[in-house]
Amino acid sequence: MKGQRTQWTVALGLAALLSGCGHEKPPATERPRVFVEQVQLKDFGAAVTLTGDVQARVQTDLSFRVGGKIIQRNVDVGARISAKQVLAKLDPKDLQTNVDTAQAEVNAQQARVQQTSAAFVRQQKLLPKGYTSRSEYDSAQAALLSSKSALTAAQAQLANAREQLSYTSLIAEAPGVITARQAEVGQVVQATMPIFSLARDGERDAVFNVYESLLVEPPGDQTITVTLLDKPAIQATGKVREVTPAVSAQSGTVQVKVALGALPAGMDLGSVVSATVTAPGKASIELPWSALTKDISEPAVWLVDDSGKVSLHRVKVGRYLTGHVIISDGLQGGEKVVIAGGQLLHPDMLVEIAAQPAKGAQP
Repeated sequence: MKGQRTQWTVALGLAALLSGCGHEKPPATERPRVFVEQVQLKDFGAAVTLTGDVQARVQTDLSFRVGGKIIQRNVDVGARISAKQVLAKLDPKDLQTNVDTAQAEVNAQQARVQQTSAAFVRQQKLLPKGYTSRSEYDSAQAALLSSKSALTAAQAQLANAREQLSYTSLIAEAPGVITARQAEVGQVVQATMPIFSLARDGERDAVFNVYESLLVEPPGDQTITVTLLDKPAIQATGKVREVTPAVSAQSGTVQVKVALGALPAGMDLGSVVSATVTAPGKASIELPWSALTKDISEPAVWLVDDSGKVSLHRVKVGRYLTGHVIISDGLQGGEKVVIAGGQLLHPDMLVEIAAQPAKGAQP
């Protein structure tokens, strides 16, 4: 009996202990701490610094108008040439043969014209006296007209052969600077194949290759200052003259040409230049990189409401800067955005807003 009482006492004690533990409240879940920034709209005008070079407004590929073997080259890359200057020559033998053949044909037709002309004159004298028939007179006249037509055609062929022969000399049509050479002496080239590239004298452009994402808006009529890269003190001014409508498949850029005024000393054809352009201000929101996350594949930020509950909100990034991003759409201003501590958040989670770190300190 005594042993049974002891067992009952231990059982009742354990039951009381377990009953007491069941009335304890579980500890409250600790909320994650985050840093929050209340965003405001500000006018943002992106400043873009571009690097390019000075090019001629008019650039021409020079080529022969006939094919043949190059036997002479008179200029090289970088040479300054004048109008009507002979730049290269082709072997003229074949075309000279064509000229000689055409000349021989002209001589033969001239002799034929003389012969038919004399025969027609005789018919003219004999017809009034009745010593010849009208049909013979008409035949002589037709033979004369035919020979004259044949002579005209032969003369045209000779002129064409001489013109073709003249094309064996590559002659510059305008003054400028040779910027490229695509053929050498001894090379057989086809008609219209580029032999030289010529930058003509005259107006100059500063040409820049710009990523399409930087051209948020079409360039305005603002004056752009172009600076020589290795000597910033040398400057010229101009305005955007042309933006290519198509994006280059190789580089993913568009070409922007800035028409320059008078070039200062030291800024020449081919000089490397830079220009800084500030786009017109646009209402945007600037956030640190740490605020940006994504919703599936779209950029997004975490918003915190007054009760401390977070929600994922998609935004549109206008531009990426060093350490910051510019939000161009998706936020109206006044929202509380998580700028640090959002790595482990999920929608509808309650968070604790921590005090902002001192300026310049890392959160």
